[in-house]
Order: sequence, then C-alpha cells, then structure tokens
Amino acid sequence: MGFSVLYNGTGSSDDGFYITAFHTLGNKNYLILALSIIYIITLMGNFVLLAVFMMNPSLRNPKYVAVCNLAVVDISLNSVMIPQMVPVFVFNLNYVSFGTCFSQMFFMHLFGDMESFSLALLAYDRVIAICFPLRYLTVNTNLRMLLILLGIWTLAFLLEAYPVALASSLPYCASRVVQSCCCEHGPVYRLACSDISFNRKLATAKTLAVLLGPLSFIIFTYAVVVVAVLKFASTTQRWKAFHTCLTHLLLVLVYYLPVILAYVLGNLRLVQSSDLLTAILTVSVTLPPMLNPIIYSLKTEELREKIIKLFVKTKVTSHK
Repeated sequence: MGFSVLYNGTGSSDDGFYITAFHTLGNKNYLILALSIIYIITLMGNFVLLAVFMMNPSLRNPKYVAVCNLAVVDISLNSVMIPQMVPVFVFNLNYVSFGTCFSQMFFMHLFGDMESFSLALLAYDRVIAICFPLRYLTVNTNLRMLLILLGIWTLAFLLEAYPVALASSLPYCASRVVQSCCCEHGPVYRLACSDISFNRKLATAKTLAVLLGPLSFIIFTYAVVVVAVLKFASTTQRWKAFHTCLTHLLLVLVYYLPVILAYVLGNLRLVQSSDLLTAILTVSVTLPPMLNPIIYSLKTEELREKIIKLFVKTKVTSHK
C-alpha cells in the first residue's frame, strides 16, 4: 500500500493533496493503457479535423466553426485529465500542489461544461439549417456564431470560477487524500474541516444546470425540427433532414448516455467498489472526446471527402 493511501496529515494550504484511486483494482495498468490509447486517438482525430478546417476555406461556415470549437474542447478536456494520471498511477507520483490541484479542477470542469454547451450550440445550428434553409447564411453568420461561442465560454468560466474559488478558500486541516483519479471538485471540498453544506448545494445546482440546461434545449430543438420536417411534402426531403440531424444525435447519445449510466450506477449503489465507479466515470468522461471526431468524419460526407483528399495529397507528396 502506497504513501498516498496512508497519508492523513494536517498542515497549511501549501501542503497540497495526494491523489489516490484504483488501488483496489487488480488491472489498474490496463485501465491506464486504455486511457492513454483514448488520449492518442483523441489528439489524432481532433487535430485532423482542425487541419482539414484550416486547409479548406469552403468549410469556414457557422456549422464547422461550431464543430472546430467542439474539437478544441475535446482536446483540452482529455489533455487536462489523462496525462497527469500516468505519473500518479504508473509511477506513484501522486502528490499535487495546492495551486495545481485547484487549477486542474477549474479547467477540467470548465471543459466538461463546454462539452455540454457545444452540443447545444450544434443543435442550434441544425435547427436553423433545417427550419430556415434559405436564410441560413444570413441568420447564422460566422460572426454571430463566434459571438455565441464567446458568450458560452464566458458563461462556463463564471459557472466554475465561484465554486472552485470557494473550495480553495476552505480550511483543509484533516486528510489531504483525494479519493479520485484527479482533483475533482466533489472529492476535494469534502476533505474540508468546516461546514460544506453550501458547497454541496452549489455543486449540485451547477451540475444540474450544466447537464439538464443544454439537454433540455437540445430536446426542444429536436421537437421543433420534427414539427418542421413533418410539413415537408417530399419523403426525400424528410430523410435528408433526418440524416442531417443523425450525426449530432449520435454525439448527444455518446455524451449523455455514459454520464446518465454512471450517475445511476453511483446513486443506486449498483457498483459497490468506489474504485470501479471512479474508473467507469473516468472512461465515460474521456470517451466522447475520442469518438466525436470519428463520428463526424464518418457521418458527414463533405468532411469525409476532405479528409480523404488530405491523406491522398500527403501520400502523393511523400512519394515524390
């Protein structure tokens, strides 16, 4: 048993924290290997997506501005979470300074919020494209999309700044052992040796707002789309509209289903091992950023063609 599991000391806020998780899992290294593969595929897929966007002026429209924003969020979220797990769980370097812990907490939750908000943004883009096809480029301009992005990034920043700042101001005079794979908000603030009831209520309200707010908006947009599509005279037009939404619907399912599953497993005590539950939560959070670019590349014909051309061009250039 490592030092991180035994540590239960006291000290000043400069003492930092000790990350501990997965110590009861016999196949911990396989989990870290799987997460490392997820991270590599996340980087490759999303950077290819961004490269195709930058190299093709024809893709510089509101839809792909939103897609590229999601790609940036995907890279950022998994970059904040996965690389720091390797020294912690492979080499047992599990000490994290006070400032580093709360910095990671802020950015991890910021990018997590942006995953949810980015899916809502793509839903907005789809409802405009289907309900106002002839006015799409005037209603939903690149500038308007960038302004919306600025707004939701600002909202996500404000939603996380206060809870993290509040948690960092708490006195941590008891255990400094964080029972999680990283500096998550809940496992950290619960270590405080003062009243944390307000922190708990704030965290619950924020989580529900970030998850249910965008999800409610997405459901509303799909209801609007269904009503609009049913008015189409042609079956071909209906199928085209459905196919347009299919990619986004897959992204929504990939993001929300694992989160809901992990929530149900945790709250109904269907998984008794806290380490196993942490592992499930970790995979459920890191998997969507890997799958998002793959789904978009496979399901969007225009994007698929551009990616094939990019690789064919690279192959031809390398053989010259």
